[in-house]
Amino acid sequence: MISYRVDLADPHAHQYRVTLTLPAPAAEQALSLPVWIPGSYMVREFGRHLSGLQARQGQRPVDLEQVDKTRWLARCSGRAALTLSYFVYAFDTSVRTAFLDARRGFFNGTSLFLRAEGREAEAQRVTLGSLPEGWQVATGMRAIGPRSFEAADYDELVDHPFELGRFWRGSFHAGGVPHEFVVAGAWPGFDGQRLLKDTQRICEQQIRFWHAEAGTKPPFERYVFLLNAVDEGYGGLEHRASTALISTRRDLPRERMEGLSDGYATLLGLISHEYFHTWNVKRLKPAEFARYDYTQENYTRLLWFFEGFTSYYDDLMLLRAGLIDTSRYLKLLGKAMNAVAATPGRQVQSVAESSFDAWVKYYRADENTPNATVSYYLKGSLVALALDLRLRERGASLDAVMRLLWQRSDGGPVSEADIAAALKQVGGRAFAAELQAWVHGTEELPLQELLAGVGVQPRNERAGFAASLGLRLSEGPVTGVQVKSVLAGSAAAEAGVSAGDELLAIDGWRVRRFEDALGWIDRHQPFDLLLVRDQRVTTLRLVPDKDTPLAQTLALQLIDKPARAVMARRRAWLDG
Repeated sequence: MISYRVDLADPHAHQYRVTLTLPAPAAEQALSLPVWIPGSYMVREFGRHLSGLQARQGQRPVDLEQVDKTRWLARCSGRAALTLSYFVYAFDTSVRTAFLDARRGFFNGTSLFLRAEGREAEAQRVTLGSLPEGWQVATGMRAIGPRSFEAADYDELVDHPFELGRFWRGSFHAGGVPHEFVVAGAWPGFDGQRLLKDTQRICEQQIRFWHAEAGTKPPFERYVFLLNAVDEGYGGLEHRASTALISTRRDLPRERMEGLSDGYATLLGLISHEYFHTWNVKRLKPAEFARYDYTQENYTRLLWFFEGFTSYYDDLMLLRAGLIDTSRYLKLLGKAMNAVAATPGRQVQSVAESSFDAWVKYYRADENTPNATVSYYLKGSLVALALDLRLRERGASLDAVMRLLWQRSDGGPVSEADIAAALKQVGGRAFAAELQAWVHGTEELPLQELLAGVGVQPRNERAGFAASLGLRLSEGPVTGVQVKSVLAGSAAAEAGVSAGDELLAIDGWRVRRFEDALGWIDRHQPFDLLLVRDQRVTTLRLVPDKDTPLAQTLALQLIDKPARAVMARRRAWLDG
């Protein structure tokens, strides 16, 4: 069996040592390290952290030739097992790579495990070396011993992250399946029981969603949540039987905490999002991902569905599980609508194009990103909302579409044609026009009209002063007021404000918080803006546009006493 041994070579230097033993190698055995990790669509060049690679057969050294940035050839003699050893530098606290210090270890297989080319379909074993006293291990991979684990093939090997260290852990059952939750780095007073209880409700709700038939179970035998709590951070990465999460410590529930803070609601939304991915992208996946190519970008135009539709359902599942109320759900929905409306790139790039360009645009954001791109997460979630409400006008639902896709594909790869066919079968007509306009085009989504059909209406509210001018800022006592982005077509763009400018004064008064200027100027009247650019002080004249859409945001609210049919559609939508 192909086996990997992982040792904590030097936690203070953030170094793992990996030993790979490959029985019966080829005469010229190719080995490579992935350049990306599924679920995070950017080439991350994991090979740059690998060093000290050596190979031998028994006591005989084996010649190694590096043929590209992440691939090596081992010239073997005979069929004796090939042993390779190497070090991996691990000092990235994100969920995508690997980390090691004296307090904690974490790794994804894509960062540590060389792939024996041609042998990917074979079973693979991981053994952990000695660990510091009191350290525990958590992973979704099948355990075969105290520190030994086994995967059916290489794809599964790199789809189970590992958490190492002294951490809190708890467990529960959902859908008849054991679930475990691990939290590293939590403050004293962290309420683990509440986190377990709330997560259990999310899991049970989603299992009911996907497996409405009585007696069916989720497509895994065990599931593990791995959460790293940090000073500042947020994110998650889905895996077939686990998820790696990172959150700010203050967002965790605390003992005797009343109600649901915005931070904790955000964390529950992240948990919901990554758990939903267990079905939608880990199993139900783009046809282009049927077999991963770990050596290069894997393109698809369907992330609007797999990420966007997951984003639609993450907060909706919180509502249906009774963890948030309708007013909070509508607030979250309005936030997504406002974010897309404040992105000029929505008129430049379709969500299908955004999906394809993820490798070079979404994960490589810069000051022009809002003007040139649209998020397949955010707009994709609104496409899901629009399709759901359109289907509900016909007595159907997107819920039924998702379940039909799951059943038809047997939880496997699907194409856009499959999605269109499921929409047609459930909705009783073709949705080609909507897909062309909303997914492949840049037309505005008719959300206000569709929301009215479920008894929800928008209320206009005044946007912040900076937002109404088309400015995205960062503010701090040390850095001052810095311009991050200037939205195309805005008053700030017309005046010549640029990303990177430091804003000093408005109409002669020093400004440390931009919104404070409303204390001495009229937001609708022209004003002088003093700024610094490349060490030079410049004054620009800004002329606010009171008619710009940027001056308004939307807040969603329920219509009181809607028609009976509208109320029925609303209940079916929100309650599931």
